[in-house]
Amino acid sequence: MNTVTPPHRILLGPGPTNMPYRVYRAMTTPITGHMDPEFLEIMAQVGDLLRYTFVTNNKITLPVSGTGSAGMEAALVNFLEPGDDCCVLVGGFFAQRMAEIASRTGANMIQVDAEWGKPTDPQKVADALRGRRPKVIAVVHGETSTGVLQPLGPLAEIAHKHDALLVVDTVPTLGGVPLKVDEMKIDVCYSGSQKCLSCPPGLAPITVSERGAEALRNRKSKVQSWYFDLSGVEKYWGKERTYHHTAPITMIYALHEGLSIVKEEGLENRWAHHAHCMNALRAGLDALGMPSLPEPDYHMSSLAVVRLPEGVDDVRLRSRLLSRFNIEIAGGLGPLKGKILRIGLMGTSCSEGNALLLLSALEILLAEDGYLKATGRGAGAAQAALAQAAVVAAK
Repeated sequence: MNTVTPPHRILLGPGPTNMPYRVYRAMTTPITGHMDPEFLEIMAQVGDLLRYTFVTNNKITLPVSGTGSAGMEAALVNFLEPGDDCCVLVGGFFAQRMAEIASRTGANMIQVDAEWGKPTDPQKVADALRGRRPKVIAVVHGETSTGVLQPLGPLAEIAHKHDALLVVDTVPTLGGVPLKVDEMKIDVCYSGSQKCLSCPPGLAPITVSERGAEALRNRKSKVQSWYFDLSGVEKYWGKERTYHHTAPITMIYALHEGLSIVKEEGLENRWAHHAHCMNALRAGLDALGMPSLPEPDYHMSSLAVVRLPEGVDDVRLRSRLLSRFNIEIAGGLGPLKGKILRIGLMGTSCSEGNALLLLSALEILLAEDGYLKATGRGAGAAQAALAQAAVVAAK
């Protein structure tokens, strides 16, 4: 039987990302029992590291065993019961998934739609909630299907005015985009391990405010999902250490190491690094005739979503990037299929070198197909942006 020998790709899509050697090494260390005292200490450290990364003091802060979508489900089924009013802001593929999960709880849905590529207008949310008493307002912070970074401040004000819980998806933003859960008055915030944290897919960090914890304690009915019921999971991660399920031990090792790297670098430095590299990449993409889908005020510093030049076949372009240059990026979803590229600079994959490498590869392929008369424009624009940033930093 053949062994598993996957290629080592340069992962520049919307996730997963390349992982640092330290994370791989952590995953090769000896497995313990899930109630072993040594492992319980690692769990405690992971909780503290997650509080640092979320910038929160929330007691309920832990990784749900499952991908980012598991975090999404946990964030909704724990706080919604049949008959509750729930407002979901929908302007992309993953926000649609939030609405689908929320509707399955039996909640009364209040869906506020936005055009894909544009943020949701807070006034539309306020208008939709006039005379209603929502228990939850749910929003995607960084929508990876469109590249839109949704401002959260106005939504937090609306949520607290209505005594509603603000539930926020930060799967592509945690660890790469400025996020301060307590300061931003977010009640339930979840993410994924495989993007800016540069760990394998399979864990969904989540944090819950005291307002959220109180709502969980005061439910009239049991949480619809036994596995994702945070009142049970929290007892395993809390002081009680009550058995709930067999934790993915090796994955917890990986998350511990990934979060340790985040803390060693420092959040402010990490946010600045993502913005620095993404600014250079966007300058190069603009020079290649690939403008951003969202307006500049709503850019993510971890993901660029750009329009394809007229006539470019995105599947062919991406296939050649992979086969010739070993670079993976992603195409569009839903109504944007075939119209955009989704390019991530996240975590370990976020570097000046990767930005320049991708731009150079794109230039070669576009020139070969006759969409560019000469190469050098995109990489040159990125180089100029990096040089300017160095001059500013030196002052």
